[in-house]
Amino acid sequence: MTATDRAVELTRAAAAAAEDKLAQDVIAFDVSEQLALTDVFLLCSGSSPRQVKAIQDAVEEKMIELGVKAVRREGEREGRWVLLDFQDIVVHVQHQEERVFYALERLWSDCPVVTLA
Repeated sequence: MTATDRAVELTRAAAAAAEDKLAQDVIAFDVSEQLALTDVFLLCSGSSPRQVKAIQDAVEEKMIELGVKAVRREGEREGRWVLLDFQDIVVHVQHQEERVFYALERLWSDCPVVTLA
């Protein structure tokens, strides 16, 4: 099983919104074979809590434009690691320090990378 076309479409839109706010190290993994809860993890990082919040806002606005609302959101108060669950995709917006420390890319490196362009 691979990520649905809709999940890939949402991932690309979310990635573009994050990049518009200068998100760094944007990468997406097709986790559909590993997890039953979602198809794609999108990872990106910001250099400050304020940038993390701006990326979060931009991604949520883009998803709303596409008719999708977050069913769960965590970590927005601290601005260090925000998780946005849109069911088909889960977006992780991390501060650079958390990104290095938790190294989610290493955890999901056996999953296929979703092409964002």
